[in-house]
Parts: sequence; C-alpha cells; structure tokens
Amino acid sequence: MSAPSDLIDRLRLIRTPGIGPIAYRQLLMRFGSAAAALDAIPDLATRGGGRLPAVYQKSAAEREVAEVEKLGARYLSLGQGLYPRALAELENAPPLLTAKGDLGLLDRPMIAIVGARNASAAACRFARGLAHDLGREGVTVVSGLARGIDSAAHDGSLESGTVAVIAGGIDFYYPPENEARQKDIAERGLLIAEMPPGTEPRARHFPYRNRIIAGLAAGTVVVEAAPRSGSLITARLAAEAGREVMAVPGSPLDPRAQGCNQLIRDGATLIQSAADVLETLRPIGGGVASQRAPFDHQAPAEPVEADAGIRARVEELLGPSPVPVDEVVRLAEAPAGAVQLILLELELGGRLERHAGGKVSLAA
Repeated sequence: MSAPSDLIDRLRLIRTPGIGPIAYRQLLMRFGSAAAALDAIPDLATRGGGRLPAVYQKSAAEREVAEVEKLGARYLSLGQGLYPRALAELENAPPLLTAKGDLGLLDRPMIAIVGARNASAAACRFARGLAHDLGREGVTVVSGLARGIDSAAHDGSLESGTVAVIAGGIDFYYPPENEARQKDIAERGLLIAEMPPGTEPRARHFPYRNRIIAGLAAGTVVVEAAPRSGSLITARLAAEAGREVMAVPGSPLDPRAQGCNQLIRDGATLIQSAADVLETLRPIGGGVASQRAPFDHQAPAEPVEADAGIRARVEELLGPSPVPVDEVVRLAEAPAGAVQLILLELELGGRLERHAGGKVSLAA
C-alpha cells in the first residue's frame, strides 16, 4: 500500500537539514501544505543569503514509512486529529511522531513522573506506588523509559495505562536492559518516538524527548533528582509550557534529593501522594490544553513580505549571542510576520540557529 502523498511531503520537510519544528510550523502556516513549502524552500534559502538545503528525497521518505508500517507503528502528524492536543500547544512541538500501542491513552488526563537514574530503592518504590495510584484514578502516566524512577513509574502504571517517550527510534532498545519493558509497553501501553526508526539515541536527543514528556502531561512530578539533571530539564520545560511542576521532598543529606528540594524552594508543589497530585491539578481540570483545538495549518496565512530595510535591520540586530525573537521584533520596529519571515529565510540558508526559550543567533 502506497503512503499518502501528504505524509511523504511532511516527512521530507521535517527530515530536510536545517528545518526544525519551528521552521516547519512557520512554513505550513505560510504556504498551507508541505508540498507547497517544499517548492518554496529554494527561493527562501536564496533570499536568506545562504546555501540551499539538501531536501530529503522522496524515495528515502517512502522507505521510512514502509519501515514504520513494518514495525506495526504509525505516524501522528501535527495538526491532525490523532496528534496529542496538549503537545500541539508547544511552539516547538514535534511535527511527526511515531507511535505504537494504544492511542486511546492520549485521550485521558496525563501526568509525567520522572527522576534519577540511580534512584534509591525507597524512591523507586514510591514512584511505582504513585504511578499505580494515579492509574487507578484514570490518569495516564508518562515517562521516558530510563533506568530508575522512569522504569518504576512505567511498572506501576502498566496495567492502567502508561506512555513511554524514547529518545531514539521506536525500534531501538535503550537502555538495553529495558528491552523487555519497552516491548511490554508497546503491547499494553503506548510507545512514542520522534526520531526515525533505527536511530540510536545520542546525548542531544534526550532534551528533545524531555520536551515531549513535559508537553504531553498536565503536570510533571519529579521524584529524586540531582542538581542539573535531565529530570530538572523536564521540570523547567513543563513550567515554560504553563504546566504544573510537583516534587517529592527528600533528605537534605541525600544528593539525589537536592534537585527536588530546590524545585520546592523555587515554587514547585510539594506532593506526598496521588491525592496531592490530583488536588493540584483539579483546578485546571487535569489537562492543561485538553479543551483547545490542535494546531491547524491547512489555510495559508496572509503573506507578509519584508523589504530590504527591514532585512538589513534584522541582520544587524543578530549576532553570535542568542537573543529573544520578541526583542528582535521590538528593536527592528517591524511587523512580527516580516521579522519571522526573515528569520525563516536565514534559517533555511543555514545562517541562523534557534535556541531554547525562543532565542536565535547567527550560526557560527
């Protein structure tokens, strides 16, 4: 069975070097379809004054789609009905996800539980019990299938419904000792990946995975985390997305509790049970964005053009240090749409880098 042409076009667009989630979203908002966006790339990159990106080949996209089907998985595409609504609220939401398992779990309230890989036995027991109790209340538990707290959270919620977001391809088992657990989740829960099949996870992939965990959930619970750990990155991303951040307190004598205790000092909600989690989320209905419509890019936005004067001002404002896009718009004294178009052109030309927190800089 041949894949729908629109899926192939979307896959070609997001797999093209230099096109990230933000550029993808802006291209579809401007041109209305992935096919039209692909046709526009050469002109946009040329106007950005850079090199032309090597557009992902149709044959390679078709091979990837066939591999996903062979694995018994499917694509979830930003802007279409099966895509998780809460995740679609993120500015840098992944344009395409591969998923294997029970998609119905995405329709329930979701809570993320994350924490230390080298967690204590007591913390693992708590995370497992917390996940079990939340699942009994109809909550889907989301985590990252790492060692320690993540694995305990999945184990506690496997019977009721758990979602595992992995950093590599949907067919790559990492860590290796979690192979059986990952297969179980694909059969009885839901497995989600952003990377193409066969991708071995690298260090740079884990922050991308963390944003998906935080974006799916109405709130994130951290159970043991050292300072500057990946779990604290997930908590920060959850806060930036307007989601609840909760933490389990620990002994000040245990370095693994320092991250959680610091989160609580900084305003995270202290929780000691599933009842505490549910009470924290009840005012917002257990799903931050569950009532909002997903991002829809089918109708092209009104075209906004940028003249040479605006282009010169924007490029003059940019440098090697990341600056907020909003600040560039303000200082350029130009329409936001025109500035965004210039940034998109520079990005497609390989001259712009995007950073966390909505910041941009000239490429090194």
